[in-house]
Amino acid sequence: MANPLRIGIAGLGTVGAGVVRILQTHGDDIARRAGKPIAITAINAKDKKKKRDIDISKYKWVDDPLAIADAKDVDVVVELIGGEDGTAKELVERALKNKKHVVTANKALLARHGLALAKLAEDNNVSLNFEASVAGGIPIIKALREGFAGNRIEALFGILNGTCNYILSEMRTSGRDFVAVLKEAQKKGYAEADPSFDVDGIDAAHKLTILSALAFGVKPDFDAIDITGIRRITAKDIAFAGELGYRIKLLGITRRIGGKIAQSLEPCLVPIDSALGSVEGVFNAVFVEGDFIDRAMLEGRGAGQGPTASAVMADLVDLARGYHLPAFGLPSRELGNSKWASTEDIISSQYIHLIVSDQPGVIADVSAILRDFGISIETMIQRGRDPNQPVSVVITTHECSLKDIRGATAKIAALSTVAEPPTVLRIETF
Repeated sequence: MANPLRIGIAGLGTVGAGVVRILQTHGDDIARRAGKPIAITAINAKDKKKKRDIDISKYKWVDDPLAIADAKDVDVVVELIGGEDGTAKELVERALKNKKHVVTANKALLARHGLALAKLAEDNNVSLNFEASVAGGIPIIKALREGFAGNRIEALFGILNGTCNYILSEMRTSGRDFVAVLKEAQKKGYAEADPSFDVDGIDAAHKLTILSALAFGVKPDFDAIDITGIRRITAKDIAFAGELGYRIKLLGITRRIGGKIAQSLEPCLVPIDSALGSVEGVFNAVFVEGDFIDRAMLEGRGAGQGPTASAVMADLVDLARGYHLPAFGLPSRELGNSKWASTEDIISSQYIHLIVSDQPGVIADVSAILRDFGISIETMIQRGRDPNQPVSVVITTHECSLKDIRGATAKIAALSTVAEPPTVLRIETF
């Protein structure tokens, strides 16, 4: 059999340990599939003495992760440190300059510096692979770069963060509010101690940046995405959505609008009986619409040791087979400067949840403002009477522009009878 592909792993957290476990469990099978063995020749982590559920005693330990990029017995640097800057960025840059392939799961690094790193890889005739950066075990990077290469992609959308999907699913099934379910998710290891990247939508937006670049052949631009997380979603919102025939999902959406591309990351209402509406728990799902495929759906676990480590291995097997492609499907010099559409131009139906004083004239005032902005009401829900307490009023609209709905709800929020800023969510039926 051919000489092994020699890899150095920087980072032995959940994913790094998973890569080691896969090689220890299936190394012989992987060698047969790849045409050569994949051998670990260097490893690094913050704490060598940390107790791990894998045996690392037979591997060479490197105290400085950057030394892996300089090692003569390493062909591929596997960066699993994380973070958009700092050591992870320095390691990847050094590895590429030293003409070593890089495999990474670092979506933040790619969303912020992907274009420069792709160019650096091309300049040094090596590969930058990142299947594990988006949607865990779902091979969406390979699908966009290879499987759908014969299509003009018109839209891509889906659930890109398992933590948020788990929280929203649990809120629906248990009736508990966001804070209580978030604490449970942290105890179960589905959410970090600081959950901001997940629940505020940053993690999913990093992934959407990468997917947009691949789908449309444009330079990745994280700052072009409108981002709204799930902190303001309440158990009442989820219950009202269910009553209306919808579920609330945090969706990444990127689509062509005329000659522009619109990107957004926000909670939306989707029909209960839709494919997206049925994706629950920590699962992710990505839909791709192309001119020849029509619509394709990929679903699976979006995070965790096994799925993400499996995606890392897929990249390593490609490299072992001698399979090299431009990072974003096109040479970096051919990636376009996209014209990003304003999300205010997006046309869709809307869900509006108001907390208002229970007194005569409130609905008339709200309806008048919506009328003035040319927004037509489709349904309205108002429950209970309590002159001493604010009550919920839920409205769904016919299709209107986001610009108009933002203008209308800003005026509604200024009414003395409105107790809280309105919750406004897009309704997407796809």
